[in-house]
Amino acid sequence: MSFQSLVHLSLDGPVHALCVLGVDICLDLSGCAPEKCKSFTISGSPGVLVDIHNTSPLMTKEETATTRWPLSDPMDVLVNMISPSSAPDGDKVLVSYYLPDEEVPVATAVLCLTGIVVSLDVDIYRSGQVEVASDKQAKKNWVWGPSGWGAILLVNCSPTDKGQSMDKKTTRVFFPEEIKSLSQMTLNVQGPSCTLKKYRLVLHTSKEEAEKARVYRPQKDSSSTFEVLLGPGQHTYTFAPLENYLKETFYVEAAEFPSADFSGLISYSVSLVQESPDPSIPETLVYKDTVVFRVAPCVFIPSTQMPLEVYLCRELQVEGFVNTVMELSEKSNSQVASVYEDPNRLGRWLQDEMAFCYTQAPHKTLSFVLDTPRALTLEDFPMKYSLSPGVGYVIQCTQDHRVASMDSIGNLMVSPPVKVGGKEYPLGRILIGSCFYPSKEGRDMSKALRDFLYAQRVQAPVELFSDWLMVGHIDEFMCFIPTQDKSEGEKGFRLLLASPSSCYRLFEEKQREGYGDVTLFEEVREDQLLSNGREANTIHQLLADENMRKQNEYVEKCINLNRDIVKKELGLAERDIIDIPQLFCLEQLMNVPSDQQTGKFYARPYFPDLLQMMVMGKNLGIPKPFGPQIKGTCCLEKKICQLLEPLGFQCTFIDDFDCYLTEVGDFCACANIRRVPFAFKWWRMVPEPQA
Repeated sequence: MSFQSLVHLSLDGPVHALCVLGVDICLDLSGCAPEKCKSFTISGSPGVLVDIHNTSPLMTKEETATTRWPLSDPMDVLVNMISPSSAPDGDKVLVSYYLPDEEVPVATAVLCLTGIVVSLDVDIYRSGQVEVASDKQAKKNWVWGPSGWGAILLVNCSPTDKGQSMDKKTTRVFFPEEIKSLSQMTLNVQGPSCTLKKYRLVLHTSKEEAEKARVYRPQKDSSSTFEVLLGPGQHTYTFAPLENYLKETFYVEAAEFPSADFSGLISYSVSLVQESPDPSIPETLVYKDTVVFRVAPCVFIPSTQMPLEVYLCRELQVEGFVNTVMELSEKSNSQVASVYEDPNRLGRWLQDEMAFCYTQAPHKTLSFVLDTPRALTLEDFPMKYSLSPGVGYVIQCTQDHRVASMDSIGNLMVSPPVKVGGKEYPLGRILIGSCFYPSKEGRDMSKALRDFLYAQRVQAPVELFSDWLMVGHIDEFMCFIPTQDKSEGEKGFRLLLASPSSCYRLFEEKQREGYGDVTLFEEVREDQLLSNGREANTIHQLLADENMRKQNEYVEKCINLNRDIVKKELGLAERDIIDIPQLFCLEQLMNVPSDQQTGKFYARPYFPDLLQMMVMGKNLGIPKPFGPQIKGTCCLEKKICQLLEPLGFQCTFIDDFDCYLTEVGDFCACANIRRVPFAFKWWRMVPEPQA
């Protein structure tokens, strides 16, 4: 007995066939038809469906069985079954042949069927539950969009697994909460036991895809220990001989996110194989069922999403910063989580090398830290020991460049959701800094990290020009803040851009009002100014510095280039942008040996960078600029309040100069925020086609 998609009937005796539920068998009716016969009738037992194609209108089973069909007309006669057989040859199809004008058939062909179930099933309809697909072919495809289908895998983000090789392990222990993150895949095999024992069953994937995910089976004697069936180095698994029906649930996890050489699609198949009793005859594939998963992408979260948790680096000497951020957290109902400092990296890992992201399947949403360490020789990272329960940790290695490199996750920002030219980006767009044109001094994000960002597909990246900055990170000249107004024409957010010209206009206005002798940095100690190359100049002196003006004219051109890009790529108008007064100065790279200096100058904030604010809903933690004090109030702070408070924001200026301009990093180096994931489900969007 063998499975065939085309069955040739015979008048010499019954023909036997195996019929897998959900799969059509096409009957060859003409091959055995007696000479001179012109018509036939066909009928099946109760568990058999007979479908005669190219007929209209559709007929009932009784009408099909009594209707004489002409043999001369080409037609497809398909047979399938609705339930497994209780015994071998338990179901039948009868085809009777008729001579013209005769009421009694001259011959009858008999097809004996044994119906079995072989089905590999997943959460194809993204409901959070494994479901049997109405169309077996649909399981082989993965379709984006609100009407799409296809199962989803989550990457293992458990902090305890990082740095541990799973390749050689045959078992693994899962905590109950970890099991909830795994995607289920069920195998169902039913049919007469004496039939099933003649076949063997193989679960398999490709060697390449086996490296990207693992399939587990719970051990029968333990609720927490799972056997590794498929994974790195193991792409097939053969089940024990089938004695009876089989129904098993497997658990699947991805080992890595999509990347330049991994589309994110992983297929698994179960094959029913019949071995020949003759050693010289190869085994025969009887049937194969296939399902496709897509690995859920890494989704980055914009500053416009509400904060959940603030991570602070307490061991840095920035008490003013820490205390104020804790107060802001209380106002925003956010939890504060302390992390200890790694002295080898001076705090930069908290901003430059990590970002809070999430990944999501219908059954689970996971928050995690994406760490992009530049110090590849370090084997351990303190962040993963400081995370709150349920927050994962993933390492995405990049290249090791000098400290001023843009090769880090800190050189990344996410816009809020936008609509551009009829195209919607419901999860926003990733913004990354680059050098824009080749030069020997040019710095860029590593190809590995850039390719990783593009491979996620759901937040189509936009590249901005940031190599003109000392650190090279786009958050030095821009940020997003949320607004409540989402009426027609309103975006629900504002883009803040650094504006040297706005700052000069403000200082010129104060000069005309008679405050030209007021000093910047009046509240900053002399040793702090000296260590940062700053002087307590007056407004008169600052405005008279022509070299400073030329430097900021250059900076303004760089910012305006980016202004044009974000307006085009995010669909923004000028009313969506607020200019924030900020000055820069050009200096050579810091923390670089003299023999590595290129002679090129880069922009660095002249006073603490107002754009590097902590956005916590309507509460904004803004670096205190230490600007000119006029009537007891910093004129820069007053200007910021005039720009933002009418939109409903509460501005808190954080007084800790050492946190902003020293080599510790900058304002954000000491904190990072975990935020609420998007309500929109990523699989419901239709991304741009891959290049």
